[in-house]
Amino acid sequence: MFEIIRLSNGVRIIAEKMPYVRSAAVGIFLNVGSRDEAPTENGSAHYIEHMLFKRTSKHSAAELAFEMDAIGGQVNAYTTRENTCFYARVLDTHLNKAIDLLTEMFFDCAFDEAEAESERGVILEEIGMYEDTPDDACYEKLMSGVFKGALGRPVLGKPSTLAKMTGDSLRQFKEKRYNAGNIIISLCGNYEDSHLERIKEHFSEMEKAKPVTRRAASYNAHISVRRKKTEQNQFCLAFPSGPISSEDRFAVNLLASVLGGGVSSRLFQNIREKYGLCYSIYAFQSSFTDTGMLSVATAVSKDTELRTLGLIGDELRRFIDGGITEDELSRAREQAKSSLVMGLESTNSRMLKMGNSLLALGKCLTPDELIARYDEVTSEQILLLARERFDFGELSLSALGKTVGAEDYLKALGL
Repeated sequence: MFEIIRLSNGVRIIAEKMPYVRSAAVGIFLNVGSRDEAPTENGSAHYIEHMLFKRTSKHSAAELAFEMDAIGGQVNAYTTRENTCFYARVLDTHLNKAIDLLTEMFFDCAFDEAEAESERGVILEEIGMYEDTPDDACYEKLMSGVFKGALGRPVLGKPSTLAKMTGDSLRQFKEKRYNAGNIIISLCGNYEDSHLERIKEHFSEMEKAKPVTRRAASYNAHISVRRKKTEQNQFCLAFPSGPISSEDRFAVNLLASVLGGGVSSRLFQNIREKYGLCYSIYAFQSSFTDTGMLSVATAVSKDTELRTLGLIGDELRRFIDGGITEDELSRAREQAKSSLVMGLESTNSRMLKMGNSLLALGKCLTPDELIARYDEVTSEQILLLARERFDFGELSLSALGKTVGAEDYLKALGL
């Protein structure tokens, strides 16, 4: 069972002891992502994620890497539109070292100008890598159209905004946003009370601060057709959905699973298995603090794209008309529960789950509570949800590849 500790300055710590394992995972979570950046700051949060692995007053970037490898640790980080996380997983005997290294990186980054210049090149290559990944490029185009403003801007930033960033400007962004009210520390595994005290000691020195507020965002229907030389044409359809804290989130997860969540899903069985029109097709939910969207994505030949879109439209309408069967609900429910429980058997996965849950929801449900929430979902609830979500008047579409006109795609979808 986990415990939640709030320091006097606003930093929160969530911890769960697992004495039967020999590893431990610790993560520093920040309620700061790309949607918290001004237009000229776009890419700052992700840039800082890279910079924290660079020079400190005690160690060079190489020495930090050697220190972690010397204890057999795994250290990593990620940045999303709404949060940033730095984390490590080690043997329990090396947990003190991992805590010290993570906090050194977090508090003592040098933001060296030469390091910043070098890392800019790395991030530009990362942008190029995503641009060369058609499904990512298609989704990013959808996001930029559906969510106007900061939420729709790319996490990695743009070459034009990155070019103006310096070590000093990144330090200023960090000092402004990385405050005590925006921080959660998650700890899971075989730890002692002394490890918790070590974390408290490091973070209690921060000044008291409230979380920084962010501007609200909302879904806007948008159609985007982009020509790009690709082997297949990429498609991503989207409908408005609820925020990450929505009480419907468990039902939406099961809805997406039945529609396009695995090899037994309707879209997979129909469009891939029956007609052989694609290799991959799936449905997924993108949820944020105050909004979200429910999407279907696939990639197909130019020769079969209109037929494929027509079949997707037909499948969505069948979903609206008849809902799902009890067998489909049972399969989706068991898949969700199995994925949840098996994932939580890893200290790292459990640590990430706790930190993200506390960050997004302000609370953390136990595995039994999560399972109970899935068990409460009914087929009638999913039918009503499908009729609410799949509003073709609010349809968004992103197409990328050797495309035709938007009118042809909308006509194929029955619009």
